Amino acid sequence: MDASRVFCRDVRRVIIKVGTAVVTRGDGRLALGRLGALCEQLKELNSRGYEVILVASGAVGVGRQRLRYRRLVNSSFDDLQKPQNELDGKACAAVGQSGLMALYDALFSQLDVTSSQLLVTDNDFRDPYFKMQLSETVNSLLSLRVIPIFNENDAISTRRTAFEYSPDCSGVFWDNDSLAALLALELKADLLILLSDVEGLYTGPPRDPHSELIHTYVKEKHEGQITFGDKSRVGRGGMTAKVKASVYAANGGTPVVITSGYATDNIMKVLQGENIGTLFHKDAHLLTPPKEVGAREMAVAARECSRQLQGLSSQDRSKILLNIADALEQNENLILSENEADVATAQMDGYEKPLISRLALKPGKISNLAKSIRVLADMEEPIGRLLKKTELADGLILEKTTCPLGVLLVVFESRPDALVQIASLAVRSGNGLILKGGKEARRSNAILHKVITSAIPNTIGERLIGLVTSREEIPDLLKLDDVIDLVIPRGSNSLVSQIKESTKIPVLGHADGVCHVYVDKSANMEMAKQIVLDAKIDYPAACNAMETLLLHKDLLDTAPLSELISDLRTEGVTIYGGPRISALLNITEARSFHHEYSSMACTIEIVDDVHAAIDHIHRHGSAHTDCIVAEDHDVSEIFLNRVDSAAIIHNASTRFCDGARFGLGAEVGISTSRIHARGPVGVEGLLTTRWLLRGSGQVVDGDKGVTYTHTNLPIES
Repeated sequence: MDASRVFCRDVRRVIIKVGTAVVTRGDGRLALGRLGALCEQLKELNSRGYEVILVASGAVGVGRQRLRYRRLVNSSFDDLQKPQNELDGKACAAVGQSGLMALYDALFSQLDVTSSQLLVTDNDFRDPYFKMQLSETVNSLLSLRVIPIFNENDAISTRRTAFEYSPDCSGVFWDNDSLAALLALELKADLLILLSDVEGLYTGPPRDPHSELIHTYVKEKHEGQITFGDKSRVGRGGMTAKVKASVYAANGGTPVVITSGYATDNIMKVLQGENIGTLFHKDAHLLTPPKEVGAREMAVAARECSRQLQGLSSQDRSKILLNIADALEQNENLILSENEADVATAQMDGYEKPLISRLALKPGKISNLAKSIRVLADMEEPIGRLLKKTELADGLILEKTTCPLGVLLVVFESRPDALVQIASLAVRSGNGLILKGGKEARRSNAILHKVITSAIPNTIGERLIGLVTSREEIPDLLKLDDVIDLVIPRGSNSLVSQIKESTKIPVLGHADGVCHVYVDKSANMEMAKQIVLDAKIDYPAACNAMETLLLHKDLLDTAPLSELISDLRTEGVTIYGGPRISALLNITEARSFHHEYSSMACTIEIVDDVHAAIDHIHRHGSAHTDCIVAEDHDVSEIFLNRVDSAAIIHNASTRFCDGARFGLGAEVGISTSRIHARGPVGVEGLLTTRWLLRGSGQVVDGDKGVTYTHTNLPIES
């Protein structure tokens, strides 16, 4: 979100003016697709509680099209050979207005939205009583969630010349742009959006490659320096009229954004504060100009803020986490609304069900996240914890203590709840953080980032946690091995592999979650059934879900095994087999044992004993989480001690391998690395150590006069 557009997030009453060039095609006919998309955006705003007022152009164009057709139908061949007189504009307006409104009414009715028509002329606004009645009528309609549609009544308009705006903002209007500006002030709108056929106001004609888009119009800077292009191809105005109307409204106190009406979501983007189109504001000269923050600047800022965070007391750091938890709960409805929009977009774009499942913030998720953050806030202070204390020599004391790693770069896909967990862990461990989420969760990540950083005090700075929105910025960040201390990728195998190959920065994480459950011949089969079903169907998209079920050969042709397979199929699990079991059970053979389904599917294979199971896991697994179900103590201990995975479980579901369930409060991810941290990575995995040496004037000097004792000292609680 652009700092100069923050106010757009607080807009409630918005006037949207759609130009004739937006709703008509090049041949003059209505562009029904764009008109439909516009109505869908207005319906979305209406359902979110915005007070929406529409100023619609196009009546003259619609009427002209109809009258030309009627004249063609009613003319003889000889009539058509004669010069054709231009159709009267007022007649076109009278004919077209009813057709235009009928179309809006039909489109809105399909969306279960009620609209109303209000036709006005320039003379109406000279009457104070009219303006009072206008305001009352509009307020009444908006309270009923009706969308008022304004248009100039061109059929009876008495205006002949272009209107020059009066200094006191009390004048009449010349076109629908100036009508929209006048209504914005009369109806006290929070924002006016003028939809055009170009992206906004340019320094020259938009088609000129040397022209640049002006993001914020400053009169003192831009007046007299802009070269306008041609007048509108269909309407009365064009960009010149839009700029005059925008300056008029902005000076009167209503900000204006000119943007393209061709995009299907530009209105929503404007209201989210995104830096699109051209902004007109009475305090434009004071607004922060858009500033591109480079990768290095973002990383350096995160490090500087983290050092400020480390300087706080443990109590103050805990207070920040508690504030974040409160802020999440207070903004739950807004967060869920943005998440629902992401899910809807992902469904329309055809994303697979496992990704959509990870993307959705299910009911109760925000409360659970807030609860886990409060657990983090209450945990023992992790920074500066004394791990070892040694007397090197008389009066020379060495301490080994915990400290933050520095700056973390976390790249994650799909799951917006990961952003909350990672950010809270970074705050608790005193680390700076740069986040890059998947584009499918763009809106969810943006609102979560805003809510979290707003709870960080100014003495630390919101740049403690940076949010990268473009994939193009990742390569630059991966080069910053002098500023970023650890990269944590959370996502697909290809993502992790790509990051590992692209950076010198240490990488922590796991590529796959090929988790196994081995059911031994000594297993309690009723227990085994519960564990296998939970490990597979509780959350199939999770990285700790079971992907391969290994069965002791003595279980073949037994009733409990048949029941287990039947129960899996009843729950909707698709079963694939290894070479040994496929032929025996007549099931489809799996293409590979090293495969993470992340869905309601799994592979089953027969093994001779626990040693064969361990060998299979080492050859085909991903060293993530593996489980044995067995009552034989010796067999269980062999499995627990010899399987080389980050988490090994006996007689419990693989789904327990999770930071929150392990009591870590939250997790930044699960690591299958063998250096630094392994398994669910919580606060401790984001810390390193440093040495503190306390002396009384000692010098080395070739170690003369120093008698080393190297005595371990007790660590005070």
